[in-house]
Order: sequence, then C-alpha cells, then structure tokens
Amino acid sequence: MNIQQLEYILAVERYRHFAKAAEHCHVTQPTLSMMIQKLEDELGVKLFDRNTQPVSPTPAGRKVIEQARIVLQQTALIKDIVTEEEQSLKGTFKLAVLPTIAPYLLPRFLQQLNNKYPDLDIRILEMQTSPTISALQKGDLDAAIIANQPTESFLKGDILFYEQFYAYVARNESIFKKEMIRTADISDERLWLLDEGHCFRDQLMRFCQMEKVKVRQAAYKLGSLETFMRMVESNNGITFIPELAVYQLSDGQKELVRPFAIPKPAREIVLVTRKDFIRHTISQILIDHIKASVPEEMRTLQGGLKVV
Repeated sequence: MNIQQLEYILAVERYRHFAKAAEHCHVTQPTLSMMIQKLEDELGVKLFDRNTQPVSPTPAGRKVIEQARIVLQQTALIKDIVTEEEQSLKGTFKLAVLPTIAPYLLPRFLQQLNNKYPDLDIRILEMQTSPTISALQKGDLDAAIIANQPTESFLKGDILFYEQFYAYVARNESIFKKEMIRTADISDERLWLLDEGHCFRDQLMRFCQMEKVKVRQAAYKLGSLETFMRMVESNNGITFIPELAVYQLSDGQKELVRPFAIPKPAREIVLVTRKDFIRHTISQILIDHIKASVPEEMRTLQGGLKVV
C-alpha cells in the first residue's frame, strides 16, 4: 500500500469514472486500474463496484476511502509543517470565498497581495457555505471566507470585519422617499432575493421575519446580486446589498441605497480554517491584508449594528 494508490481511489470516488480519475491523476487508465487492483488484492476486498454506471464504492470501499482521506490530509500536513517552519511564502493556497463577498472584497486586496508575494499561488474558488464546509473537511481547501463563525467542531474562525446590509430601492417604490427603512416597510412581493442555500438570503429573511418570498422569485432562479441591482435600477422592486458593494456604486446608484433603522443588520466576515491547519504565516498575511483593505470602522462591531 502506498500514498499514490490512496490518491487514485479518492480520485475514482470523486469522479465515479476510471478514465476521468486517471486524467485527473495524470496517468493512463490502465496504470490507475492496475494500481487500484493491486491495493484490492492486498486488502482482500473490492473497493469499487465496476458493474454500475457511474462506478460506486462498495460498503467496505467507502470505509477505506474515508480512512484514505484522513491519511492523505495528515500527509499534506507533514509538508505544511516543513513549509511553515521555513516561513515559506511559496506554493499553492486554495481559498474559497462566498459569491456575495468575492466581487466586492477581492478587488480591494488580491492584486496587491499577488504583487507582494509573487511566488504564492492563491487560487480563488467562489462557493456557497455548505460546499465550502464540506471541501474544508475533505482537505480540498486551505481556508475560506464566509459569513459568521463556523459551528463545526473541526473548524476555527478569525473575524475579519463586520459588514452592514443595505436596501437597494427602485425610485418608484413608496419607501424610496424614506431616509431609512424598517423591516415592516418591506413587502416581500416587491423583493428580489437570492436562491435558497445562500446564507446572505437566510440571514436577511430571519432579520425581516419572512417565512418565504412570493413566486416572482421563480422567474430569476440562479439570479445574482448584480442582476437584482440592475432590476432595481430599472424601477423594479427592492433588493439587499452588502456594505462593500456600496463603495463600487456611482453617485446615481448611491441614491437608491437606504440604510436600515437601528438595529441595523450586519454579518461577520470570517476567515475559516481547520483546527489542524498549519500554514499560519500565510493565513495571518491574508488576515492583515484584508483588514487593511476595508474601511477602519468596519473592523469592529459599531453601535447600532446587530449580527444576524
């Protein structure tokens, strides 16, 4: 048994296809199949049911694959320990960022970070919270930027900043005339919200005490914040935007922004890593650059804000 064989069975479990797994591992399919066959012979058990399409792990195979994942994570940690001891700022660092954070935060610090540390290959993946947590657990990510502290026992979070939510209101809406809005002012029939599964949506629905939004949402499945902002600018309803998005607006667009009355809803933006994460030098550099890139008042929880 060797590390390479464990990598091969994880690839097959991921792609459920021997040819695709071989391509991912940069080997021929016969080589990958032969190595997995040798492992099965050594263990005396079949790891995959090859008669199904797609290929699926056997009951014993699932247990072996989960243990293989742990072994490979621990192997990666050995390399990370050496890298951290040398305080090396080289290599690949996989960072997931929520889609409602990435377009407004990344332009503020990423290019500067790349210029300062050219040997550090930071790879950004836009992912929602649930698949992000799963990827962290599997060791597919080094870190993630999400909204609010993680509740999973294997994760730890460092707060980066606090971000208010604002309403973005079409000029023909009655609440456009108000300087600030209350949740009671908002009709969900006029509201554009992201699909279920986005924590941005869930947080705001809790704050506004809405059970659901009306069927007009069905017309824009998989809509984005930017899409909904364009709808509002075309005199069509209301949506919500995060604070950093406001800084990217033109003067005309800022006229559509309305703050909430106290308590104002806000979210914690958090850098999340596994508790056994080793590359603290890089994570601290990320934390420092991100904090420096946002307005100073966002680095602490201001009076009148309520984390939702």
